[in-house]
Amino acid sequence: MTTERPSPRMVGKASPGPSTILSLACLFGFLAAVFIVGWSAGAVTSTSVGGWYETLVKPPLNPDRWIFPVVWNFLYFLMAISAWLVWRTAGSFDKAGGQLALFGMQLALNLSWSIVFFGLKSPALAILVVLALDGAIWLTIMAFLKIDRLAALLLLPYLAWTLFATYLTIGVALLN
Repeated sequence: MTTERPSPRMVGKASPGPSTILSLACLFGFLAAVFIVGWSAGAVTSTSVGGWYETLVKPPLNPDRWIFPVVWNFLYFLMAISAWLVWRTAGSFDKAGGQLALFGMQLALNLSWSIVFFGLKSPALAILVVLALDGAIWLTIMAFLKIDRLAALLLLPYLAWTLFATYLTIGVALLN
């Protein structure tokens, strides 16, 4: 009895991916989900950024207000592309379920930070949320790395900015 060997061209290659239409639909789905979270965070932020937030003492290196939406929109775009790459490379939601669940968890923490910091006006409690977010982003990067290296790398600017946000959050909490 002989066993059939795989063709050398197929060794290490992924199975055929999803159709182009399904792939584009999922890309737009990831973009929509991430930007809905971003819009929601912005809506919560706007309730305090022109009033309460202006009265706070801020740490050194605090950027001008206009920088935040520009950076966040870019990061949300990278996040959506990253999640889509993981789904596409894995070939299905079933195969990428754990990784995408981590992605969803960090996205929920991302929104939670805005709710706690700006909505509840609680910088001290926001420290706990942003530290949890830092950890969740790191776990997501490590999980994505197992499926798609580019997807993991696309989350590094998000982690860097969130670590900067951690510094700002702690600074605001300590100074006020």
